[in-house]
Amino acid sequence: MSVDKRKQISVRGLAGVENVADLKTNFNRHLHFTLVKDRNVATKRDYYFALANTVRDHLVGRWIRTQQHYYEKDPKRVYYLSLEFYMGRTLQNTMVNLALENACDEATYQLGLDMEELQDIEEDAGLGNGGLGRLAACFLDSMASLGLAAYGYGIRYEFGIFNQKIVSGWQQDDWLRYGNPWEKARPEYMRPVHFYGRVEHTAEGVQWVDTQVVLALPYDTPVPGYRNNIVNTMRLWSAKAPCDFNLKDFNVGGYIQAVLDRNLAENISRVLYPNDNFFEGKELRLKQEYFVVAATLQDIIRRFKASKFGSTGVCAVGPFYTVAIQLNDTHPALAIPELMRILVDTEKLSWEKAWDIVVRTCAYTNHTVLPEALERWPVDLFQNLLPRHLEIIYEINRRHLERIAKLYPGDVDRMRRMSLIEEGDVKKINMAHLCIVGSHAVNGVARIHSEIIKDTVFKDFYEVDPQKFQNKTNGITPRRWLVMCNPGLAEVIAERIGEDYIRDLDQLKRLLDFVDDDAFIRDVAKVKQENKMKFAAHLEEHYKVKINPNSMFDVQVKRIHEYKRQLLNCLHIITMYNRIKKEPNKSWTPRTVMIGGKAAPGYHTAKMIIKLITSIGDIVNNDPVVGDRLKVIFLENYRVTLAEKVIPASDLSEQISTAGTEASGTGNMKFMLNGALTIGTMDGANVEMAEEAGEENLFIFGMRVHDVEAVDKKGYDAMSYYNQIPELKQAMDQISGGYFSPTQPDLFKDLVNMLMHHDRFKVFADYEDYIKCQEKVSALYKNPKEWTKMVIHNIAGCGKFSSDRTISEYAREIWGMEPSLEKIAAPDDPR
Repeated sequence: MSVDKRKQISVRGLAGVENVADLKTNFNRHLHFTLVKDRNVATKRDYYFALANTVRDHLVGRWIRTQQHYYEKDPKRVYYLSLEFYMGRTLQNTMVNLALENACDEATYQLGLDMEELQDIEEDAGLGNGGLGRLAACFLDSMASLGLAAYGYGIRYEFGIFNQKIVSGWQQDDWLRYGNPWEKARPEYMRPVHFYGRVEHTAEGVQWVDTQVVLALPYDTPVPGYRNNIVNTMRLWSAKAPCDFNLKDFNVGGYIQAVLDRNLAENISRVLYPNDNFFEGKELRLKQEYFVVAATLQDIIRRFKASKFGSTGVCAVGPFYTVAIQLNDTHPALAIPELMRILVDTEKLSWEKAWDIVVRTCAYTNHTVLPEALERWPVDLFQNLLPRHLEIIYEINRRHLERIAKLYPGDVDRMRRMSLIEEGDVKKINMAHLCIVGSHAVNGVARIHSEIIKDTVFKDFYEVDPQKFQNKTNGITPRRWLVMCNPGLAEVIAERIGEDYIRDLDQLKRLLDFVDDDAFIRDVAKVKQENKMKFAAHLEEHYKVKINPNSMFDVQVKRIHEYKRQLLNCLHIITMYNRIKKEPNKSWTPRTVMIGGKAAPGYHTAKMIIKLITSIGDIVNNDPVVGDRLKVIFLENYRVTLAEKVIPASDLSEQISTAGTEASGTGNMKFMLNGALTIGTMDGANVEMAEEAGEENLFIFGMRVHDVEAVDKKGYDAMSYYNQIPELKQAMDQISGGYFSPTQPDLFKDLVNMLMHHDRFKVFADYEDYIKCQEKVSALYKNPKEWTKMVIHNIAGCGKFSSDRTISEYAREIWGMEPSLEKIAAPDDPR
């Protein structure tokens, strides 16, 4: 263990002698009994599994005790429904939350093993695309840390987000290949899920018959709170064919085919759809959405009926308000008609009573205003796959439109706009409208975003039910995104203000007392430099690129999308390159620009953007005139684990979406907490970051939302900017003329054509201001002390952006629950 690690005691837990001896004993026990290996034949992977199982042992007692505690106290429970949970790795996070990190470090050291090497063997649980899935993961951490009786429900995809290989195309992410030591299958809670079939209306009621059944098998993963002995559950469903699947026609040929056809049922949980902010209306995706909802609601009702509140059945309407369901975007929207189906068809409640329960139980989080991302399912698909749900949605819509007609007599256009069913060539169900009508609360994910949805996409609904609309600005967990990924900085902070800030991030405000303290300024700068050296070594080892650790690390990592404007970053790189070439003897601030992120496999423009970035890098990085004053690196396979390495090493964070397009962003918060400065537009949570840290401590540029609206009104004319700004014209001419693709001069003609003639995101309109703003960045970087003082202002302003604050607001203002910082009793060790 390094000297640095040994001194980081407070935030890493104590390495007591008994603790270390116990860990070594249990490590060897797992190697022998669980993995059936000895030290002569064990591989590095075996050692990782032995360590993971040893750490997991420390979760088990707390996990069982927490669930007993909930059973005895019967608190209100919240169910967070999401098609994505982007968890990343689990081992180190578990050690941090259980205060085991130092003891495990010492134990592995004494066993002659390297802790970091073992951690690197763990596969990322990549069950998400980007912000939405990672938010769900941060929320699970905060819900456990705040003592809420919370459950995350989703799908156990066999293949998560693909691994990105820049040369050889796309690769699948077979994260379960070697097994997952953190999950426990629960076949005793397997549930049937029905598809297809037809609906029968009889005197006794409604029945959905002749359906095809798929079984949902739950796998539970423990979610430990931060040092409070609470361990909640994330339950992910896996699809299994029933035993009698297609075995009705029992001749030999048919039998073999029937067994092979079991795959068709099990395909439901095979793969994560790899689109971020884009709706792909495929039947398999709709099956996934219903699968998770149907299995989860059966589980919720089973747990409710087993509770003291539920002993009188769901008909006792009042008690069902001990359940809250949060819909993470519209993907689990089918929870609304499915809960209606259960209450009306199975539990025999009246429509009115059932609807009251549904609306008071469900709440909906909106994540985007981009029209191409909003879910609109064809009615024909529903008719075939979920015929009863279609009937229920029609009835919800009939009653909803009846109410609107009473409020706005004769306003046919308003009725059309507000209907759950969109008429047209293909009739479609607007899932966002279903969510708003079927929920008691609707929230955006940053203040500006919540205002935009009230003013634009959901304006009609806001006018009718203003009390439903709320804001819940996103946050990040400081456990993973500071203590775990940046222990050096966490320690420097703890030395000044103690370690309570890890549970109460608002305490970071106290760092303002140290903004002029030379020793603190030095310590913060030193940690950053150490992180940069470490990341530079990582790049050299894994990417074979050498970079200058004294250059400014200018980083844009996020999904590749036109609205996130990686192309604006490219234009700045080309402009810097041209300036250095023009005046090679001038004293330029050296930069290493790093851009990383995955493009959806079907998103051609995004793939071309990656190609442009790498092509610019090929020219810039090999130009002897430029030397190491400018380097361009594409960070391959950006994922949670790479974020944990690059964010602590970054100097400048690029958050440059067109104002009004990024709902919130959470990467922006991670950079801020880890001591990077932000260059950004007034979009998403950037607005609130500027408010918390002081606008003078961020590099804000570009059009505001009202400016974008004004440009739209007038008509955006890219050519006028191209003709009036010589450096922009030069950069565009180089791209279109093949300067960066000499063997294929017209390689980027589609990108050029898009930027010149149909750029929805107005890259050229912000170019000039962006370049000027970047000049200010370069100038400040030349003054390390002033730069670091600005960094301290930013870290001190991060308190608001803890997901603990976000979840406390959801709990109090949407779910009707009270967070608690109390610990529960630690379990006795059964061994």
